[in-house]
Amino acid sequence: MKTPLEDIKVLDLSHALAGPFCSTMLADYGARVYKIEPPGSGDISRAWGSPMPGGETAYFTSLHRNKLGLTLDFKHPAGRETFLSMVEKCDVVLENYRLGVLERLGLGYEVARKRNPGIVYCSISGFGQDGPYRERAALDLIVQAESGMISVTGEPGTSGARCGTSVADLTAGMNATIGILMALKVKAQTGQGQYVDVSMLEGQLALLGTMLASHLADGVVPEPMGTAYKALLPYQTFKTRTRDLALAVGSDKLWRAFCPLIGKPDMTADARFATNRARDLNREALVAELQAVFLTRSYEEWQALFVEHGIPVGAINDLAEVVRHPQVTARGAIVEMNHPTAGTTRMVGPPIRMSATPGSVRTPAPTLGQHTEVALQEVLGLGAAEIAALRAAGAMGPSTPD
Repeated sequence: MKTPLEDIKVLDLSHALAGPFCSTMLADYGARVYKIEPPGSGDISRAWGSPMPGGETAYFTSLHRNKLGLTLDFKHPAGRETFLSMVEKCDVVLENYRLGVLERLGLGYEVARKRNPGIVYCSISGFGQDGPYRERAALDLIVQAESGMISVTGEPGTSGARCGTSVADLTAGMNATIGILMALKVKAQTGQGQYVDVSMLEGQLALLGTMLASHLADGVVPEPMGTAYKALLPYQTFKTRTRDLALAVGSDKLWRAFCPLIGKPDMTADARFATNRARDLNREALVAELQAVFLTRSYEEWQALFVEHGIPVGAINDLAEVVRHPQVTARGAIVEMNHPTAGTTRMVGPPIRMSATPGSVRTPAPTLGQHTEVALQEVLGLGAAEIAALRAAGAMGPSTPD
């Protein structure tokens, strides 16, 4: 059975997280992804995260499965020409270099499209390809800060907190995936490629869209609310006799079903709490009353009661509990892969389930330069002597055995 993207060839020049997250999604669903790294050091993320045998890290091995790894030295004329020759044979270029670096090397979009008018060339950057911030260096933390994400995250009364995961990077990676797939759809119809400009900043603005809309409507500047949510309540965590409980009463209809369950049927008629708007205006009194009620029983008792009656409820799991979670286990969401040097590695599998053309984790992350010869043979049809000549000329670093 075919995979959705098995006829797509991607030249992945990206590093760190945003770009590689995009190329991993493409690779999981069948794209042939050629991860091009600089010789010697390779992708900076090879040094990130928990160490594993063979000098690998869990961060890199989980993020680069299903890809072929090769090295090219873009400072060398033969390395640059080899890349542009590959552009002629591929469908997508993905990069997240600092603004202008690839253009100065003669490897930017304008050069690439002259070699292949059908190329889809996607650039991920912190702030986009134009505007006054376009040349600023931007890692995830910086964009979370500049976008306002930190200002609305964390406990009340604080100056905010970074989201626990690299949400700016990951959102940019997902947006790049969507942009590339849309551009490929246009290419299928017209034969023409295009440039895809993905900004981490604008990805965060999209996530903050409803909060920004509210601010633009009423002028109120949102602040950190802990686990609470301005638009709905009760919609937050509460303490119980055993562990914290996450509760999401998402409508007035659900509120009217909820109150009798906790022994407070009178709250449905109380003018302070009868509607979501009224509850928002009387948030402090409502939360205090509900917190007192939740402390009378254990989490396990509340969970059983709420699940039975369709009230959204959840536990505050740590990641060790998530790995053992019965739903995660039942869905096979954590997968195993045997890496040639790191051994058995576990990671999160493809998140999108497709009945006819599913994604999968098929091959481990490459060691640095592992597939240089294979990639040049596949894409350019080069023979052993031609590849040896390129290597001797300094166009690429040494590769490890396939």
